[in-house]
Amino acid sequence: MKIQRIIRTSVFLSLAIMAASCVTTRKIVYLQDMEHGTQIELEDRFEAVIAPYDELDVIVAANDSELARPFNLYGNTTASGATRGSGIAYLVDQYGNIELPVIGELHVAGLTRLQLQDKIRNILVENDYVANPFVMVRFRDYKIFFLGANGGKAINITNERCTLLEALALSGDMSIYTNRSKVVVMREVDGKMVTRFLDPRSSKVFQDPFFMLQQNDFVITRNTRYRNFQQSYSQAGTIFSIFSTITSTASLVMLIQSYIKNYQNNH
Repeated sequence: MKIQRIIRTSVFLSLAIMAASCVTTRKIVYLQDMEHGTQIELEDRFEAVIAPYDELDVIVAANDSELARPFNLYGNTTASGATRGSGIAYLVDQYGNIELPVIGELHVAGLTRLQLQDKIRNILVENDYVANPFVMVRFRDYKIFFLGANGGKAINITNERCTLLEALALSGDMSIYTNRSKVVVMREVDGKMVTRFLDPRSSKVFQDPFFMLQQNDFVITRNTRYRNFQQSYSQAGTIFSIFSTITSTASLVMLIQSYIKNYQNNH
């Protein structure tokens, strides 16, 4: 009876480990409710908003490069907008301001880059600095930070527009053991970190205001309890192997002892 109990226990543990290795497609497939021809309206007019600690490239150009020169940081600028210099960017301070040559301090937080371009252009024209200026503003440090169960990385976004799905693709995608029902997006809003849970398995994710990511957002994923369960069994695999070896040896010893005892009783 002891041998049978040991065998039953071994079989049960083996089945449990096999079950832990299975993952259903329902838990991992993206946008499961979308059908052929489905149309979902997106916010095409999304523009990143300047925030404290952003780094900005601001270039001022004009037909007469000498007129534009004083308004550029450590560099010479041509009418085409090409800059030659140190490449130092403007750092938005904690109050949302930058210090521009000649123009002075300018509050930029809350503006899009296009709005800031217009603001600088108007200042140059209204103060008769440059008659027909060309102004270009770009984000120097548009990044999304990805933190997963197996590590993290900073993702550089060159076009200043990134969705959650794009960020997941750029990060190398999630493993099949990632909890897709709660992908975390963290964003600083008015001095507070705001957290939202998004589920990319549903098309409703397109309607979430955090689907369009902003610079310095954090995308955080974590393993499911199922994965933790599997890892526990994986870590116990060595112990189970040792246990199997011991039980097999013990069973063999018990069979030999039983055979010897029966032999002695018959003789």
